[in-house]
Amino acid sequence: MTTKFIWYGHATLGLETGGFKLVIDPFFSGNPAATISAQQVKADYILVSHGHSDHVGDGIAIAKRTDATVIANYEIASWFGKQGIEKTHGQHLGGGFKHPFGYLKLTLALHGSALPDGSDGGNPCGFLLTTNDGKKAYFAQDTGLFGDMKLIGEEGLDLAVIPIGDNYTMGPDDALRAVKMLAPKVVIPIHYNTWDLITQDADAWAKRVEKETKTKAVILKPGESFSF
Repeated sequence: MTTKFIWYGHATLGLETGGFKLVIDPFFSGNPAATISAQQVKADYILVSHGHSDHVGDGIAIAKRTDATVIANYEIASWFGKQGIEKTHGQHLGGGFKHPFGYLKLTLALHGSALPDGSDGGNPCGFLLTTNDGKKAYFAQDTGLFGDMKLIGEEGLDLAVIPIGDNYTMGPDDALRAVKMLAPKVVIPIHYNTWDLITQDADAWAKRVEKETKTKAVILKPGESFSF
């Protein structure tokens, strides 16, 4: 079974696996990097890593239109419920659950998580997905470098998706250190070049990754995909 990863720009991701369509951190409206509109998105599940507006994004509108299930930490899942979203699934850091699309565990992330209305968004997270055919993918989302990435890497990762933009998340140097700890077969950088404040040279970073590690670095343009 092939799993298709799509980078929609910033930290907005798509995943197609086993006939299911997932959207992670659905920020389309107001996203200068987005190549499609929120109205065009198809989703069976929406994963939200933390409460910031550029990650909650269009989640409410997409969930209402598509009847997708929102998966997030308990606080964010409950918040979506209060916005009229009937299908939610709350988890917490270190906890996993076997969803129809695979086994999903919430991982640590070093970041904030206040929701757009200022309410408590709980702890931010990343996502570690084991697909139904055994592929493992780690979506770090917004985070700084942390030592337990080595433990995540011990899972044996087919794909890691990590931020390199700096300022709000890991920058290129720390992201390279993350790759060394995660040791994935393939790494894809995200959360860069959306705005001037997080401008980075992804091609130069990819060369460093492939020079200093055994990981293949794949650079996508917003709207492009990678299958694994």
